[in-house]
Amino acid sequence: MQYLWTHIRTLTDSYYGAVPFSHFIRNYTRQHPKLGSRDRKMLTTILYSWFRCSSGIVVPPQVANAFEVRVLACLRSCGVGGPAYDKLFAPFNIPDADVPPLKLENLFTEALPLSEGISKEQWLLSMTRQPRLFIRVIGSKDRICKVLNENNILFEEVAPSCLALPNGTPIDKILPETDYAVQDASSQYTGTFFSPAAGQQWYDCCCGAGGKSLLLMAEQPAVRLTVTDKRASIINNLKERFSRYGYRRPDALVADAADAAALSNTLGTRQFDNIICDVPCSGSGTWARTPEPLHFFNSEVQQKFPPLQRAIAVNVSKYLRPGGRLIYITCSVFRQENEEVVEHIVANTGLKVQHMQLINGISILADSMFIAVLQ
Repeated sequence: MQYLWTHIRTLTDSYYGAVPFSHFIRNYTRQHPKLGSRDRKMLTTILYSWFRCSSGIVVPPQVANAFEVRVLACLRSCGVGGPAYDKLFAPFNIPDADVPPLKLENLFTEALPLSEGISKEQWLLSMTRQPRLFIRVIGSKDRICKVLNENNILFEEVAPSCLALPNGTPIDKILPETDYAVQDASSQYTGTFFSPAAGQQWYDCCCGAGGKSLLLMAEQPAVRLTVTDKRASIINNLKERFSRYGYRRPDALVADAADAAALSNTLGTRQFDNIICDVPCSGSGTWARTPEPLHFFNSEVQQKFPPLQRAIAVNVSKYLRPGGRLIYITCSVFRQENEEVVEHIVANTGLKVQHMQLINGISILADSMFIAVLQ
């Protein structure tokens, strides 16, 4: 197994978080075609465990094979084990007494308060476990459940249209793409605050690939929807997804919601009954799913988000009709990106908070999100 240790060392030394690790490891393994599918899976599991826990593992310098001990401690902290891993560590004969426990408080030492509804200990402990895969049912739920059972895939119904499956389930190989959408349970839960009515004018101002817009259409396909994103490629992706599920395409426009003048040129005098404002954020509520941002946390990058979020929310609020609602959403657990931005919105617009909460998904192995409904 020495060749695997060479790759483990190389990956921990050469990856710095500039791109998602999933992209990095894919390119890396292409350059090393001798790595088989089991090798690739083990490397990914080991590196993700490293990103999750290595900052909280302290190995005394006098311990032999300190690097290997640290890797083993990360895997144990994440509950990873089995014959293949026993074989990987067998040459080192590491005593249990040499494997240090995880020091949770060392995983994230930044003084960034979290939103109400989640504790720092709870949030950090969640980093040691990979969240489940969640799908939103679009086709026949009975048929989907039948297929899952036939393929011996364990699943749980966490909401009428939300199923939880083991992470990594090859759902795309057993179900038609029109029957489901991959969407985290907490993200799906935000749709319970939409309450759309037929004929209403809705605007998704940072639409991305259209997750929230599709959630809206599933509830009420007769709304009149406008979406914007500053990336033309993303807009094209959204259009394709709407066509895939048979929804009428929205009025899809390329515009930067953070740029008030550009937004005015794009939207003109349009007014909306409801605006979905799912803003760019640190993604800290999703770090258990992709833990590299935790390991390589950059406070300078994170500090760019609150001003951007405030600008977007205030800019788009000007396009609300009297009585209209702004639905502010992040996938962050940081108060600075959540409650503090809402306070800024209230102070700089005529909007008032109707509802505000941190959607804590940890108990069901889901992401955590924040939502505020202002009117």
